[in-house]
Order: sequence, then C-alpha cells, then structure tokens
Amino acid sequence: MFGLGMSEILIILLIVVFIFGYNKLPEIGSGLGRAIQNFKKATNEPEEIDVTPKDKEKEKTEEKKD
Repeated sequence: MFGLGMSEILIILLIVVFIFGYNKLPEIGSGLGRAIQNFKKATNEPEEIDVTPKDKEKEKTEEKKD
C-alpha cells in the first residue's frame, strides 16, 4: 500500500488525531468521501453538448479572424 508499513500508517493517524482531535475525524472522513464521490461522478458524466446553431459558430470564427 504505497510503500507504507503498518507503523507508518499508525504514526500518521496519531498525528492527524493530535492535530484535529477525535471530534473532527468523522467530519473529515465524510468530507473526503464526498470529494471522492463527486470526482468519480464528474469523470463518468458525458461532456456537455454544444447546442449553438452552426451559423452563429461560423460568425464567431469569422469575428475572431478579423
């Protein structure tokens, strides 16, 4: 697991508990879970469909060339 042994993981958890306290750990965990869930949802959704009419797209590209 990422080259971390059990002792390293325990040290990291102790530091996190020391910094944030026991009361904040559920909030931090749920926030990370929501962030991962939203990231997965965003990567699986299809890209937005452009519904701009073709004539307006040509006008925009011609305006940019001028």
